[in-house]
Formats: sequence, structure tokens, C-alpha cells
Amino acid sequence: MLTQTTSRVLEPSDLDAALAVLDREPVANAFVTSRVQVAGLDPWRLGGEMWGWYEDGMLTSLCYAGANLVPICATPRAVRAFADRARRAGRRCSSIVGPTEATTRLWHLLEPHWGPAREVRTRQPLMVTDRVPADIAPDPYVRRIRKDEMDTIMPACVAMFTEEVGISPMAGDGGLLYQARVAELVGSGRSFARLDDRGKVVFKAEIGAATPQACQIQGVWVAPEYRGRGFAAPGMAAILRYALADVAPVASLYVNDFNTAARRTYTKVGFQEVGAFTSVLF
Repeated sequence: MLTQTTSRVLEPSDLDAALAVLDREPVANAFVTSRVQVAGLDPWRLGGEMWGWYEDGMLTSLCYAGANLVPICATPRAVRAFADRARRAGRRCSSIVGPTEATTRLWHLLEPHWGPAREVRTRQPLMVTDRVPADIAPDPYVRRIRKDEMDTIMPACVAMFTEEVGISPMAGDGGLLYQARVAELVGSGRSFARLDDRGKVVFKAEIGAATPQACQIQGVWVAPEYRGRGFAAPGMAAILRYALADVAPVASLYVNDFNTAARRTYTKVGFQEVGAFTSVLF
């Protein structure tokens, strides 16, 4: 039994305690929770380590350290411990992302050692809804993408990622990891799109993270030539219809505060702001 404040790498036997922490904020933690529920805490299956912070022998805070560094229910003392561990290990992640207060504090401690970042997105509203809008008809042409349509959806996914993040997901490993993630979402029935009469993507989105409590919508994109023509709101209504009927009782997303068009669309279909994330991109 741990009887003082300390941090350590969690082991598979710590799964129940870790899930109890994650369950405290099911919407904000949906991304990490979905991974843990599938992979447990084994680093090879999880794709990274899970660090735990203990106070008086109780696990109170977590930090996922994989492709992303994600503080979870992290108190100021936990953030300092996680920063010390991350500094000693060296930067292995492509971003730090999570609730604004903890993420900002974590970056403040790491910036002298890891900085400068390529970009810091200081405020990304976290938005949620639990219903399909009554006044916007879901686009009937938005549907699940089939496994044999990877060549159709992949260019749109690459374009969305490049536009959103500022770098191509095909860099580095030639896009192998990104293609595998897109294939995973298609294979699990959580990739959706509307195609035009030439078979090109007009609108797309994915249900990226999914738990019994909440799911997270990501990768929302309208092809440039179709923007401003009213596809986004009905498309989002269609995604919500699928998400809330088939996946979880609450749908969430987070969006850059400067993306006024997207925020306006999300508000129009019923999303409400409940918090904020911060992302530090390397």
C-alpha cells in the first residue's frame, strides 16, 4: 500500500483503479477511456504508458503518455509530478492535449525543456449534446463508409488532417499509422460521409472515441468546393443520429475557438459548451 504522495507507471493490475479515475469525467476523458477499455494498461496494447499519481495511497490522477501526452483529472501536484517524469523521459509525443487548466500548467513546466512548440491552441471549446436537433433534418445521403471504400475516404481524411493540424499525416512513416487508424474506424463502422455523383467526398466525420458513457466526434470536414452550400449542419445531424442511437447517450467534440463557422454549425445542431481543451503541437 502506498501511503504518501508518489507517481509511478501503472500496471495491468491497476486497471479498475484507473477506470474509476477516468469515470469521474466521462466526456472529457472519452478518448483515453476508450483506449483503456479496449487495451487495458499494458503499454504495448495501449500504445503508451499510463502514469498514476497517488495521495494517501489512493490513485487520484492519471497521465497518458503515448503519441499524445494527456493529463487526466490532474491536480496541480500531480501535474508537477507528471512534468518531472516527462522531462526525464524526453519528448516522445507529437502533442500535449487535455483540459485547459492542467494542460496549460503541464506545458508551462515542460516548455523550458521541450520548447518551442510548433503551435499552441490555448482554447478549444469542449461541446456536448444528448439529442438530435428537432429543427434540422439529418442528411439522408450521409452513410457509413464501407471497407472497400478506403481509396474514396482516405484523400478526404488526409486533406482534413493537413488543414486542421498544419502538417500531412503522410509524413514520417509514409502515413502507415494514419492509414491504419482510418481503416480501424471504417472497419468498426464509425466513419461516415456523403459522396457526390462522381464518388467524391462532400462531407465526412468520424466517431473517434466511444465508451458506454460518451462518444467523441472528430474529423468533421466539408470539401472546399462544397463549403457554404448548407451541407455541414444536416451532415452533423446525421452523425448525431448514428452516434446517439448506436454508440453512446452523449456526443462530444472539441473545436478551435477561432473556427467560427464550425462553432456556429455545432451550436446550430444543439451542441453546448461545457469546458475547454488546450493543445500543444510539436
